[in-house]
Amino acid sequence: QIPRILNEAGQHAELRTTLERSVREHSATSEMLAWLCNERESWSELVTPDLLGAIFSALEREQHNAPGRASKLHRTLVEDRQLLGDILRNGDVGLARDVMRRLQLSPLFDELTKRSLLARIVKVHPELESMITGSQAEEKAAPLIVSWSSLEKRKAEYEELVKTKIPENSREIALARSYGDLSENFEFKAAKQMQSVLLRRKAELEQMLHNARGTSFENPDTSRVSIGTIVTLRNAETNMEEAYTILGAWDGDPDRHIISYQTAIGQALLGHEIGETVSLNTEHGTAQFTIASIQPATPDRTPAPSPPSESAVEAVIAK
Repeated sequence: QIPRILNEAGQHAELRTTLERSVREHSATSEMLAWLCNERESWSELVTPDLLGAIFSALEREQHNAPGRASKLHRTLVEDRQLLGDILRNGDVGLARDVMRRLQLSPLFDELTKRSLLARIVKVHPELESMITGSQAEEKAAPLIVSWSSLEKRKAEYEELVKTKIPENSREIALARSYGDLSENFEFKAAKQMQSVLLRRKAELEQMLHNARGTSFENPDTSRVSIGTIVTLRNAETNMEEAYTILGAWDGDPDRHIISYQTAIGQALLGHEIGETVSLNTEHGTAQFTIASIQPATPDRTPAPSPPSESAVEAVIAK
């Protein structure tokens, strides 16, 4: 209800801030995301792969809290045949590949629905057809350029998952099983649903960490827009300037104008030189911007983390 109320009240700036933060932090409710998907023509700058990540997170929370019930958001994702294409159209093929892997591992959809969703992604990125046909060897996933600090956070999440959350879930399953009569045992069903979510997240993190390439963004190429640079843009119509810092895949912070190189804006800017003009989508439509300057961003001084270790606890995951 909040997006609709703010929108009808004309509080668009507050609504935009709320939506951006909720999508970025994957804290948006199912209702909020369903509204955004249905109103996406008016909020095109938020229709990015980050939105899809927020959708999956919301659906997983719903599955845990109310297993077996299809929400409006679930129906929107399945029934709106243009939605996935709109979300992934401006992303690179590496992002689309990661989404396909996540779908293939997800417990959220039956196999027929999965195939339908995967086919919609292939329609946007035909080069990924081999991922569902198996007709060719799958192309290696593109490496993810990330900061050392964001890599450390992902590693910490993985360690907490395998050392704390999965073992706790295993104990919950064992306790629920001890109650007997599994067909009517809600605690057991809920714990097993959560196990699917945890194991899917574990597989996802392992893939992400495997593909991640940490960097401090030191000594970037400032002859053109590159990862680790601050680019100042001048609006060709208003002559107003704004600066964006382009960092790694997991470093986005829109409130501070820090964007991932994988975002639509990042992809549109990469490789351009001072004086060149680029076309970007804004809240008021497409606008032309001239690149006024390119400066190095502040290096990430976080020490390089050690590779994530496999925990012996994983061996006792409940079956």
